[in-house]
Amino acid sequence: MYSVRTISRAHVIVLVMALVAFPTAAQKVGTTSMQFLKVMPIARAAAMGEAYAALANGADAAFWNPAGLASTTGFELSTTYIDWLFDTRQGALAGALSLGSWGSAGVQVQYVDYGVFEEARADLATLTQTPYPGLTGRQFRPFTMLVGVSFARSLTTKFSTGMSVKFAHETLYRQSSVAIVNSQGMTETVNTYANGVLFDFGLQYLTGFRTVRIGATVQNFGASLQYAKESSPAPLLFRLGIAAELAGANSLLLPDEEGRLTAAFDIFQPNDYGQQMHAGFEYDFAGTVAVRAGYKFNYDVEGLTLGGGIRHDIGDLILSVDYAYGAMGEFLGMSHRFSVGVIHQ
Repeated sequence: MYSVRTISRAHVIVLVMALVAFPTAAQKVGTTSMQFLKVMPIARAAAMGEAYAALANGADAAFWNPAGLASTTGFELSTTYIDWLFDTRQGALAGALSLGSWGSAGVQVQYVDYGVFEEARADLATLTQTPYPGLTGRQFRPFTMLVGVSFARSLTTKFSTGMSVKFAHETLYRQSSVAIVNSQGMTETVNTYANGVLFDFGLQYLTGFRTVRIGATVQNFGASLQYAKESSPAPLLFRLGIAAELAGANSLLLPDEEGRLTAAFDIFQPNDYGQQMHAGFEYDFAGTVAVRAGYKFNYDVEGLTLGGGIRHDIGDLILSVDYAYGAMGEFLGMSHRFSVGVIHQ
């Protein structure tokens, strides 16, 4: 039996993490590393303007809000491919498993392929007497990956909490270390990679009023990452969201026996930018076809999001396929996300 004290402790953990995120936001604009941590997987979430803190459930919750894993009733798999900017591609895989009365567990893997870069040297004329050597003819491919495990549990019929532990690795060059000349003219060896252990905390709460639910997360809490001789923090992300069904059974506004219209809104606060807001809508027809739209406010280039998905039962399995489009401005173009999910209940 869980006591009120246990539930209060869970609230305190998330609230303290949130308080850490807010004061530092205006002080660290553009100073975080591992920016891929802000490119979130799952096409359904992306199509809804990333207003997903209160909606995340099943395997998808491993990326968004670990508390949502508590809704898992069997076994789930979810995979996402992201066609991002400038030929950058990102992939993600998540799994969730119900542990019965113990709760639910989840795993996640993410990787980023930045493509091939041409190596160039800086002007080292004062040291090598070779001015502006430029391209060296060598190539390298930066690489980033993340693995994580999650655990979630419903503390009451309305309240669930979750936590993730993640290991992130980023390699910027083809060699793990290089020799450089410091300001004193001495040669020293520095690493071209960084590793970090990061934590996510989340909660979800069903208010009991119709279908209104609330979610909150703090993501990527951990120590700063060391690149060469410089250190910088991972992007610390705080989300507070609310969602409800506007149409459907037990909805706020309109009864609808065949479909369900869901609205969601998130306040998003990273530690390297100002406060941003996300809004999204989804109309799900009979649990088989869904259309989605959203908007991201206070972004330099991002804004409108669109998408949809299909869901089909195959024996004991439920298969879902989703797509999301994101407008990235005239210069950057657009982004695409494709997700496939399998549920075995």
